[in-house]
Amino acid sequence: MPLIDCCTPLAGETLAEDEVLELERLFQAIADKQRIRILNLLLTAEDAVCVCEFVPTLGLAQATVSYHLKQLTEAGLLVKERRSYYVYYRVAPEALERLRALLAPSATPVGAV
Repeated sequence: MPLIDCCTPLAGETLAEDEVLELERLFQAIADKQRIRILNLLLTAEDAVCVCEFVPTLGLAQATVSYHLKQLTEAGLLVKERRSYYVYYRVAPEALERLRALLAPSATPVGAV
């Protein structure tokens, strides 16, 4: 009786170990509801946002907001800028493209042949 393949073999590139570790760090950074809210606020803001603006919006203590912003910044998702006594945050320009590239390094767009 001949063997019948039940599935198509996996094709494509696999992630290098450093890419896997980078993705793990990114996912750890965004795997928190407050950090997701922070990213959402920054993605919808027209300009960089002062840390002091997050406190009333999120209903969290300033120290807690700073902790979450630090986690996102260390993961490379945010960039910060000091303006006088205040620190302003924005999404790192290349962060979302890097995440997309890591998740699907050679993906063909849907509908493309």
